[in-house]
Amino acid sequence: MAIHDAARLERIAEIGHRHAAAEGEGGSLEDLMATLAPDPVYEFHPLGKGMRGTEIVRRFYTQFYERYLAMNDGYRLIAEWVSHDGVAQEYDIWLRVDGEREHHRVVGILTPNEEGTLLTGERVFADDLYVRRLVGHQIFAELTPL
Repeated sequence: MAIHDAARLERIAEIGHRHAAAEGEGGSLEDLMATLAPDPVYEFHPLGKGMRGTEIVRRFYTQFYERYLAMNDGYRLIAEWVSHDGVAQEYDIWLRVDGEREHHRVVGILTPNEEGTLLTGERVFADDLYVRRLVGHQIFAELTPL
């Protein structure tokens, strides 16, 4: 591997870790948004829907901090892979909804820009119920077919 390849991998891993820490540790909205390139794209599979653009992603993360994190009842990183194409992270996630504990297995693939310094978005692989919980009713209604 060439030196520039190793440096790119390090940048991709670092931006992926910053983004995941801002989500998982409830960092600030601005710190999280600073990890994203303009016009990010989020895809939800196998649902086959997604969202694109800074405005909707900002609204998504605003409700993420205000609503979703209050449901979070724990998570565990199972595995992580870093390549020139992005950072893939597999999680067990537990949510507390109406007094009941739900378990979800989620894989997120964070996609980097060409320089490896910002994320162009994410591909999330999870069941439909989890996506509904994650994005909230309003954003879910605005998702568009891929």
